[in-house]
Amino acid sequence: MWRNKAANIDIEMNNHDNSTLHLKFRCPPELEGSLPSPVPATQGVPDWLKTMPAKAFSTINMGEEETVKRCPPFIDAMTHGFLIPLLCDLRVANGQITWDNEIPPGGALDFPRSPIGFHDEGQVTGTPLFEADRLVIKFHNLWTIEAPEGYGVFFTHPVNRFDLPFTTLSGLVDCDRYHDTWVHFPAHWHNRDFEGLIPKGTPIAQCIPVKRENWMAQISSFTEEETRRVGALQKQIKRQPGLYRRNFRA
Repeated sequence: MWRNKAANIDIEMNNHDNSTLHLKFRCPPELEGSLPSPVPATQGVPDWLKTMPAKAFSTINMGEEETVKRCPPFIDAMTHGFLIPLLCDLRVANGQITWDNEIPPGGALDFPRSPIGFHDEGQVTGTPLFEADRLVIKFHNLWTIEAPEGYGVFFTHPVNRFDLPFTTLSGLVDCDRYHDTWVHFPAHWHNRDFEGLIPKGTPIAQCIPVKRENWMAQISSFTEEETRRVGALQKQIKRQPGLYRRNFRA
């Protein structure tokens, strides 16, 4: 569940032991009501996913097969965490991006009023993103984000949103410590042919809380018992479509 109170959004997360954790989104008071609010990713499912069929004809297997709409890992990734929305409409035409923004000027704090900024191409020198004379866009986010003690937040492109003309770069921020200023989102505008409107509220980033823990990889070959279990599960999966969804999905 989530609630909005005086420009302070407190979104609850269910922990594995059923305790409740809180990811806190705050904005300057003068922006209350002007900014689209972050939402749980379950509320930001795109229309194409809602309307796509659950099954489609396979020309390879010559029969009906389930689509990704029936794939729990695909759906669970898209609906995990929270979505940060675009501040206002963006219009893209003739190689230009324009907007009309009704966000009021700053009061006690200075903050950007534009929905996007830019990074010089020099900042991505040596990466696959580098293109001479081409800037990297940066989406402005005016919500500060505070995670519980011991948690960082993984920010990434909205999962499986290949329909968007941009790709938000991924980053991990220790938001339990760094939460008294904004985190903005650099992005690669990959669709040069796109022209049209990107509406206010379009998700520009997905944020997923991540607990800081120490991990080590243990690498080995299957034991005889593990080989038996793998073989048995493979046979079950072939005989029972949807087995993961029914028996393994948390």
